[in-house]
Amino acid sequence: MGILDGLMGNASEIENGQVESELKDLLAPSERVEHAYKLIRDLIVFTDKRLLLIDKQGVTGKKVEYHSIPYRSIVHFSIETAGTFELDAELKIWLSGSVAPIQKKFNKSLSIYKVQSVLAEYVMK
Repeated sequence: MGILDGLMGNASEIENGQVESELKDLLAPSERVEHAYKLIRDLIVFTDKRLLLIDKQGVTGKKVEYHSIPYRSIVHFSIETAGTFELDAELKIWLSGSVAPIQKKFNKSLSIYKVQSVLAEYVMK
């Protein structure tokens, strides 16, 4: 991920092994990381069991908030592709009981279709 992407708040794909190592205490014994995306310091992680949103807070990033979202609680999601003059694509996820969606931006070099496909695979089971 380039510095410009990080400053603009766009996500890019990272290695699953690196994420599994970082989250070893958080993952269930049989849980596998399928796809992971980094947004500056934060992570969006698709496992075979749930969606994890990891928010590193503060100047040092030592304080971390972990959101664990079971795929069954996702009721609706949408993607918006990057346009000619727009540099990013967007994923929106609505959870049961919530009015406002969770929104994440992805850089143009990452296929938003791939991200949508991963989410669709688990949500539509």
